[in-house]
Amino acid sequence: MHPDWDLAHTHLDAPTEQLPTGLTATPDHWSERLQRTPGGHLLRPDGNAMLTALTTDRPMHLLHLTRSLDAIRTSGHLLASTGCLAAALYGAPLTELPGGALRPHNLGTHLLDTRPDLDSRRDSTPLVIEVSPDHPAPGAGLDYLRLGAVHLRAFDRHRHALTPTEDHQVTRSVTDRIRAAAPLLDLMLATATGRIRPDAGAFLDQLAAAVPVMPYLGYLYFETAAEYLMLHSTSTATKNLAELGEMNNHLYKQLAFTAVDTMGTLFDVGRFRPGRQRFLDLIDGIEPGLSQHAAAFVHDRLCHRFTATALTPAADATAFAFTDADADDLRTAAAPLLGQLLFREVRLLDRYPQLYHLFEQEKAAEAWTYWNRRRTALPYNATCGPKGEIGVNPANPHARITVWTAERCVRGLLHPTEQVAAVPAPRLAPWVFTPLRDRTDEELWNSRPVLA
Repeated sequence: MHPDWDLAHTHLDAPTEQLPTGLTATPDHWSERLQRTPGGHLLRPDGNAMLTALTTDRPMHLLHLTRSLDAIRTSGHLLASTGCLAAALYGAPLTELPGGALRPHNLGTHLLDTRPDLDSRRDSTPLVIEVSPDHPAPGAGLDYLRLGAVHLRAFDRHRHALTPTEDHQVTRSVTDRIRAAAPLLDLMLATATGRIRPDAGAFLDQLAAAVPVMPYLGYLYFETAAEYLMLHSTSTATKNLAELGEMNNHLYKQLAFTAVDTMGTLFDVGRFRPGRQRFLDLIDGIEPGLSQHAAAFVHDRLCHRFTATALTPAADATAFAFTDADADDLRTAAAPLLGQLLFREVRLLDRYPQLYHLFEQEKAAEAWTYWNRRRTALPYNATCGPKGEIGVNPANPHARITVWTAERCVRGLLHPTEQVAAVPAPRLAPWVFTPLRDRTDEELWNSRPVLA
């Protein structure tokens, strides 16, 4: 199995040898700092209900929403999708109560409550998926911010399917984005390696201004802000969920939908770009007073995360600079960032719906191979902690899968109603998001002056 998948399944606070050299903060530093926060105990298996459930040999129930129930019944298959879980069937945990009713994790409650408001979930049907593993095994935590090297290998293997014009458009756009954002990228490297200490507020303004040029930074910004919210919130709702062993997903969902007008059409955090004051106002609007340390945390954490995910583990973060770096330099020292940018750029092509399976199915097969070798039935999203996003490995040969439709009662509980003769299949669902994408930023970028 390619070592890129080991790296992608290692938390950002990984063994030092898997991070670029020169970082000021050690993995132990961040692990200890995060676990000292009010919600830090939820990062540990003994404090997080989902992680605890994964270590048992008892069946686990997940909520999955589908708008394709008729197709599932006809084919007998549930198809996986790409995204934060790479190639798993997306879901949220359900807790079985006496009598057989199922209590949704708070992420699942959000998914159910917002169905009428989101284009991607409107008219969807809740399914209950029961997964019975053949033995207890810790789930595999996937950090999608660390998939850059995987994306780069896929691009190199399949760029032959691009026309010369498309290839030039994609590679030139990525080069121009890096050149335009290089001053900020180098500032983050210098900060993470202790060579400079910029003002946190000014940094957030610079970051916000750079996101339209490099939307990947919006992903980093949002995930770091979400981590801050879930770990530092002390609201009554957050405390009540913590007693259930759950991180409060409502916090970052509110942040996303308040910060970006188009989130209801397509959840694209590459458009997350509040400047300093707007960011602090958003945080205080969610929980008054919570913004006090937000800017400093996001500044420190994001600079570390960028350096850890943008550079190869063999790179020296004190010796590399994006300014004046050529293509060979980027492939040697910053291959993960290059992969992330190429991945997003290909997705913006008009022909991407035709190319989707070519670029993504092989990555999916690699993920399934990795999970099966680890006997992982239920990978979960660990990008900003075990917050409740969990999926079914559709290629797992050992777990028994049972699927039901479900109805929700007035108490918010789910009740299985009809068993569906279907199982997860190791294939990706068709790409359906291109018509939903807001292309305003893309059109502005494509009309940019050509750089020399």
